[in-house]
Amino acid sequence: MLIYLLLCILSILFSRSFLYDLLRDGSSPGPLSVIVLFTIPLALLIFLAASVVNLIRDYAARRAGSKFQTRLFAYFIATVIFASVPVTVITTQSLYELLQFWHTLRVEQALTDAQRFAMDAYSLRLEQFERRIGTMNFDHAMNLALSFMETQGEENTPAATVLAQTAESLSFWGITGVQDFRPDETGDWTDRGFVGDRRRELRTPPGTLRGFASREIPRDIDTVRYILRPGPDLIRVVSCDLGDGFDTAVETIESEKAKFALLDSLSINLRTLLVFFYGVFFLPTLLMTAIIAISFTRRVSQPLVELTEATRRVAEGDFSGQILTRPGDELGLLIRSFNAMVRDLDKTRSSLIRAEKISIWQSMAQQLAHEIKNPLTPIKLSAERVLRRWQNKPDRIGEIVESSMLAIIQEVEGLSTLLTEFRTLSRPIEPAQTRTPLREAVEEALVPYRSSYPDVIFDTQYIQSDISVKMDKRHINQVLANLIINGIDAMNGAGQIEIRTDLVKKRESRYCRLSVRDSGKGIVKEDRDRVFTPYFTTKESGTGLGLPIVERIVNDHGGTIWFNSAEGVGTTFFIDFPQDNAVAGS
Repeated sequence: MLIYLLLCILSILFSRSFLYDLLRDGSSPGPLSVIVLFTIPLALLIFLAASVVNLIRDYAARRAGSKFQTRLFAYFIATVIFASVPVTVITTQSLYELLQFWHTLRVEQALTDAQRFAMDAYSLRLEQFERRIGTMNFDHAMNLALSFMETQGEENTPAATVLAQTAESLSFWGITGVQDFRPDETGDWTDRGFVGDRRRELRTPPGTLRGFASREIPRDIDTVRYILRPGPDLIRVVSCDLGDGFDTAVETIESEKAKFALLDSLSINLRTLLVFFYGVFFLPTLLMTAIIAISFTRRVSQPLVELTEATRRVAEGDFSGQILTRPGDELGLLIRSFNAMVRDLDKTRSSLIRAEKISIWQSMAQQLAHEIKNPLTPIKLSAERVLRRWQNKPDRIGEIVESSMLAIIQEVEGLSTLLTEFRTLSRPIEPAQTRTPLREAVEEALVPYRSSYPDVIFDTQYIQSDISVKMDKRHINQVLANLIINGIDAMNGAGQIEIRTDLVKKRESRYCRLSVRDSGKGIVKEDRDRVFTPYFTTKESGTGLGLPIVERIVNDHGGTIWFNSAEGVGTTFFIDFPQDNAVAGS
């Protein structure tokens, strides 16, 4: 606003100076002035263009609040255009109409006629003076003037009285002064007597030839000089009165005519002058108004953007953020209410999480107890079988010992695997601090499966060699192993598994997207919601902990996992690993 006020003041001052110089002498600003004057609108135009480009970029990126900012800015610009265009058109049209009306007044013709009449009157006055001077004898008057000079200019002598009377009689005929000049010993013309108005007295003769002398202003204002040569050594200058204000009137006519000619020339270059005037004095205020509009839209939309972003974070489960209110903000009450709601939701969520954790662990304990109980039954039966045979037929115990012991060993190994996977799922995983090349890790993970499943085609051509993820190789191997085994089982040991990587951007963060696609039978709709549920499995020998462990590892490393599946076509698991320096913890 301060810059806007300064621009307005500078525009008013420069516009007044510009119009004054233009109407006074018709001078337009020079190239240097044009460059200086257009620097301000050019700088403002560049600043506005940069702001608009940023606004368009935010709109194209669909950032929060950019659409509202763009729409609000468009409303402001439309309002400015609607307000300025009629004023500009009306002002321009008014200037054209004013100049057209000025031409209809025929002022130039009137001034030309007045100038001609003045010159005719001047010529007529000169003719009258020349005839009158030719009929008059000034010798007696100049003798009186010479006598007066010899008396050293005493004012109260009879000669002075007669000289005054003679001057008065000459003024009756329009003659304001008669002066004689004679050469001295050096040849210079000197004053030898003067009769008339002392204001018309000269120091040197205005010329040496008979006739009217050239006039010099201001020496000869309202006066014309006529030179007589009564003798070779005498110059007589007769001053004639043209009338009070004659030269002033002629100068006024010429000046006004020049001003009208200037206005007439302005009408020819009016379009250029209007472009200059609006470009230098009107455009900067419009540009500054647009810049203020962008700033205003950001100021208005920023609280809404912050509120929208906070709402998004809350929807994603982040209840830690609080929006700061500004003094005098109209949305302050809404923001305070939102902050209070978030705090209440955080408390409620914490209670729900505690209750959910208790429920999950209860469910897992029940499921684990059930999974442990299942192998205990065949172990017990095998042990009882051996014990009965030992008690009843000890000589034939060898017939059942091997089969019973193998059954016990198999069930114990199943229990050990179950407990190992449960321990993996339950304990926290520390995110890695070093990066592992993803292509190298995938190739190492595929080594045992390429030889064991010759009917499976492993396609890794779409894995980029320069991508690395912040995860230990053993964790990557564990994730890939579970996904590959599930894909092989879904294809019944024959088909194609494609592993590829892509770089993607979500919001302001970059991710490496790892996808594992199989050509198996797919996942039925009824089972898709329980894929990552612990102990859920569709395999006869599965524990139901493989995919939950994969999800746990990915989440603890700041990534996300999901899948798409179509029955009879196959399943694709997607994993997004963050590529930024910061990696979310568990």
